[in-house]
Amino acid sequence: MALQHGRRLHCPDNPVTESGSQHRIFYGWWMVGGAILSQFAFLSLSQAGVGVLLLPACRDLGWQTWQFTLGSSIAVSASLLSGTSIGRYVDVHGPRIPMLVGAIVASGCLYGLAVQKSLIAFWVLHLIAGLVGWNCFGPQVINPVLTKWFVRNRGWALAFGSIGISLTGMLTPIALTAIVDASGWRTGFISLSIFALAVIPVSLLMRRTPEDYGWLPDGGPPTAKSRSEHSLTRPEAVRTSTFWLCVLGFGLNTTALITILVHAIPFATNAGFSRESAAVAVAFTGLGNLSSKAVWGKTLTRIHPKKLVLLAYAISTTGVVAMLGAAESADHTLLSIGFLLYGFGFGGTIPLTESLWATYFGRAHIGAIRGLSYPISSIGSSVGPVLIGLWYDHSDSYVSAFSAMGVTYVGAALSIALTRSPIETAGP
Repeated sequence: MALQHGRRLHCPDNPVTESGSQHRIFYGWWMVGGAILSQFAFLSLSQAGVGVLLLPACRDLGWQTWQFTLGSSIAVSASLLSGTSIGRYVDVHGPRIPMLVGAIVASGCLYGLAVQKSLIAFWVLHLIAGLVGWNCFGPQVINPVLTKWFVRNRGWALAFGSIGISLTGMLTPIALTAIVDASGWRTGFISLSIFALAVIPVSLLMRRTPEDYGWLPDGGPPTAKSRSEHSLTRPEAVRTSTFWLCVLGFGLNTTALITILVHAIPFATNAGFSRESAAVAVAFTGLGNLSSKAVWGKTLTRIHPKKLVLLAYAISTTGVVAMLGAAESADHTLLSIGFLLYGFGFGGTIPLTESLWATYFGRAHIGAIRGLSYPISSIGSSVGPVLIGLWYDHSDSYVSAFSAMGVTYVGAALSIALTRSPIETAGP
């Protein structure tokens, strides 16, 4: 029997038997499978569909661009309020209850968005969805769980677990564009509402840590020797400069990638491309994202994640430059290449970010640490899409706004370049 918080837990199998070994491996990689679907749902519901729904809804309701994008920004801002407590809850109790509640609330809010006729209702529903909806099965819940289940294979687990993000970029814009163009934006929201319910069966099978079953990370039995990992508590982490540099660097990266994701289709259509061509080009984001997973997973076993973060940001910046060139030349191929490179760098966001956090601060309190860092670093991603919407409304062009996002990536890289390991600095 294993102990958790003073109580005995049932171990599904004897950990030293062959069947027990298979059970350990299955449960570890089940977490990865659950992460794929959960993160696909999270990004599809919260961000990836915004660009598809934006113009049809604004034209139908007579809203301005910034008013619509303010909805998703309100949802991100609401997650700032719940992020700290959710991370700590996952550390202590696991992800099951947050994911279950989040799926039900997200589904209800998305249906409400389909039938509402008021801008205030639109904003309030986004507030609820961000506070206790899709936020509860997003990266700040899923990634700490993967970090706890894996040490040696953490890079692979986080890379494959974020495949759901890649699939979002490949599938959601095209599928949702077809639905919206055929049946309207309200049907688009209803489709997302139904899809949110797919998270429910996944939530019922998610687990907190392998130690709850008497196992070690990476499927090891209790008798196996694991790599010693020193962990900082959240108060200790907050007192380091590295924590705040990571918050700034990863926050700037998130600001750029989410803002570009939200405005990708409007950017392309404003440059003269059709909605269908824009959706196909944006789908290359998912292709680049997906193709990067094996690269990031493999290199994380050999190269320090800090170096890989800097490489990923450089690739994304190059992608933004290519997008701007495509807008100037009306070149479909260059536009696709731009989104492909942006997606390739985007694909490293989760595995590289979470690996660097775990490398710097350990895994024991990673949910609480990430729970605090995520809301702070998400401020830019809540403000960025609105500011770019206002920028477009006043200038009728996305060129200068997307140029600013390229500069934002550079700022993110500079911040991460200044970090160093608090654990190594402090010593054993």
